[in-house]
Amino acid sequence: MAALLTRDGTDDLDCGSGGGDTGSTGLRIASVFIIFTGSMFGALFPVLAKRTKWLAPLVPRRVFDFAKYFGSGVIIATAFIHLLDPALDELGSPCLAPEWATYPFALAIAMFSIFFIFLTELVAFRWGTAKLASIGMSHDPHGHSNPSGAAHAAHGPESLRGNVNGDRNVLPEGGAFDGTDHEKVAAHDGSLNSTKGAEFAALGLTPSSVVDSALTQIIGVAILEFGVLLHSVLIGLTLATTDDFNTLFIVIIFHQMFEGLGVGSRLAYMQLPHKYSYIPIVGAVLYGITTPIGIAAGLGVRTTYNPDSTTASIVSGILDAFAAGILMYTGLVELLAHEFLFNKEMIEASNGKLTYALFCMLAGAGIMALLGRWA
Repeated sequence: MAALLTRDGTDDLDCGSGGGDTGSTGLRIASVFIIFTGSMFGALFPVLAKRTKWLAPLVPRRVFDFAKYFGSGVIIATAFIHLLDPALDELGSPCLAPEWATYPFALAIAMFSIFFIFLTELVAFRWGTAKLASIGMSHDPHGHSNPSGAAHAAHGPESLRGNVNGDRNVLPEGGAFDGTDHEKVAAHDGSLNSTKGAEFAALGLTPSSVVDSALTQIIGVAILEFGVLLHSVLIGLTLATTDDFNTLFIVIIFHQMFEGLGVGSRLAYMQLPHKYSYIPIVGAVLYGITTPIGIAAGLGVRTTYNPDSTTASIVSGILDAFAAGILMYTGLVELLAHEFLFNKEMIEASNGKLTYALFCMLAGAGIMALLGRWA
C-alpha cells in the first residue's frame, strides 16, 4: 500500500530535458498537408453545401441535421475528454513545484473561463437589446417566435423572427425586408416608416442586420472558435514533437475532421446580412489552418521544445483548462440547451425526430470520447 502512495523511480522521471522526438521527419511534414485537408474538408463542407447554389440541392436536410447534432456531441466530448482531462494531468504533473498539487488549478481555471464567457455574452446581449429597444424593436431570447429553429443552429442568441400578423416589433420570417413585407407591417401598425428607417441608418444598421442579430451570432461563433483554435494549436505542437507519432497522427486526422464538422455545421447555419456573408468562410478556413500551423511551428522548434517540460506543462495546462471552460459553456448552454429545450421546432417535434437528433448527438460525443483513448 505504501508503494501506491509514493513515487518510485524519481531519477527516471522525464521532465522534458532536451528537445522532442526527431524521428519520422518526412511523415511529420506530410502530416501538415494531410491534416490541413481533413480539417478544411470537415469545416468547409457544411458551409459550402449550405451556401453554394450547385451543391446545396444535392445535400438533403437530414445530412445537415446530422452534422449539426453530431457536432454538438463532438464539442461537448472535446471539452471534457480532450481538454479538461489533459489539463488535470498537465497541472498535476510530478515535475511541477509541490504548490501546484495543493489546489485543483485546472478545475478553477475552467470554472473561471465559464463565468468569463457567460459575463461576456451577458454584456453583449444587454448592449444589443438596448440598441434594439432604442429603435423600437424587441429580441426573442429563446427563438419562440421562430418555428424553423434555424437560428438556434447558428450558435448564440437567436435571430429576431416573427410573423407580420404577430408582434409589431418583430420582423417577418426570412430575415430581411422586401417591399411586400414592409407594406404589410406598415399597414398593420405603421411603426416602420421613414423615420424608423432613418434611425436604422443613423445607427449604421440595415433591417436585415438587426433582424438576424449579426453581432450576437458573430460573438457566439467567435467564442466557440477561440476555444477550438486554442485546442488545435496545442494538438499541432504535440503531434510535431511526440515520440508516439504514428498512433497520434491517425487519431488526430479523425479528431480534426469530426471537430471541423461540428464547427462547420454551426458556421453554415449563421444567418447574416450580405455584407457579413464572408464570416462563415473565414471561420472555417481559420479552423482548417490552425492545426497545420501548430505542427509547422512544432517542427521548427522540436530540437528545443519538449511537451513534457515544466514550462510546457504549465502553459498547456492553463490553455487547455481555459479552452475546456469555453467549450463546456458553448456545448451545454448554447448548443445542447438551445437545441433541445428552447427550440420550438424540437419541442414540437415527433418522437422519431427527437430520437434521431439525440442519437446523432450521442454518437458524436461517443466517438470523440473514444478517440480520447489514444489522443
